[in-house]
Amino acid sequence: MKVVQINATCGSGSTGKICASISELLNKNNITNNIFYSVGISNYSNGIRICNNFYIKVQALYSRFFGNYGFNSFWATKKIIHLLDKLKPDIVHLHNLHSHNCNIGKLLDYLREKNIRVFWTFHDCWAFTAYCPHYTMAKCDYWKTECHDCCQRKYYSWFFDRSRYLYRKKKEAMKGLDLTIITPSQWLANLVKQSFLKDYPVKVINNGIDLTVFKPTESDFRKKNGLIDKKIVLGVAFGWGVRKGLDVFIELAKRLPDDYRIVLVGTNDNVDKQLPANIISIHRTQNQKELAEIYTAADVLANPTREENYPTVNMESLACGTPVVTFRTGGSPEILDETCGSVVDYDDVEMMYSEIRRVCEKKIYPTTACLNRAISFDMNDKFKEYLDVYMELL
Repeated sequence: MKVVQINATCGSGSTGKICASISELLNKNNITNNIFYSVGISNYSNGIRICNNFYIKVQALYSRFFGNYGFNSFWATKKIIHLLDKLKPDIVHLHNLHSHNCNIGKLLDYLREKNIRVFWTFHDCWAFTAYCPHYTMAKCDYWKTECHDCCQRKYYSWFFDRSRYLYRKKKEAMKGLDLTIITPSQWLANLVKQSFLKDYPVKVINNGIDLTVFKPTESDFRKKNGLIDKKIVLGVAFGWGVRKGLDVFIELAKRLPDDYRIVLVGTNDNVDKQLPANIISIHRTQNQKELAEIYTAADVLANPTREENYPTVNMESLACGTPVVTFRTGGSPEILDETCGSVVDYDDVEMMYSEIRRVCEKKIYPTTACLNRAISFDMNDKFKEYLDVYMELL
């Protein structure tokens, strides 16, 4: 068996790490495999870079000018097809294709023509909408029938609303494929079954994490930051803004008593300018051990995300023994059960504030319960499910 994965990144970012983990499992089982990627430079031995960052930027500009998001990148797609012809894989596993890294029409035409078995992991909703990876905040459900008059179009196309055209083009491109769709959350699987892809089989395979890294990890984090006698409310995100609930943390900082302190990880200089003095800002770090130390030191992880699929930060926090409070958003609630965290209604800041205080002051979710829940997130078990699906459907 030969497998080729296609994704924007290889070994970096959430989807790139998933691809590399699947690849490493295939290597252990002596299965020939490669990862085609386009963004950044990876030193992973099975990675094959399709194009450079300059090419991606040009294609992004072209897409925003003409509005044909997902149907540019002809040269990169030609290279992908050439390599597929050379490698002759039994399975092509698609991941993130909306980073201007291929022309999905041309690629899917080729896969259909060659009758290649296709798996596609949806890391968001882009595959069945015209433009949007997420639409919860926009409160749009045009995708259920046909996208048009896109309210988020200006994020993706400066001049033209081609949402109806792109929706129809995607719908046509995805007909007749030998396709199995994989989603990390049941929430997203349910959406797929309401879309034009409803007749394809859908399998839920949750994302996993490395439990040898994310585990209770003692440190001097509290002492270094003057937090010995404080209750720490932690927020972790990469790309802070309204979508990730930055405004919620700013509001919580006004309400929480003096013996609480909010710590935000993954910030930058622009975010710092928006934060009040009583929020501790920690810029993005690639050091996962340090992140595990911060999770362990916290009393609760607050996740007021407004658009989400299956957030890794929830799993990482529980694996370090720290309970989670989250909005009822996407697949975020699926990670928790009644022993390790709380789910509050979407955008209910008052209830999130109350629940944070209840969790911190009444200690209702013990560390052992969080750790027991985290056992189910072991990436070795989760990525083995991909191998099982490959073997079963071949």
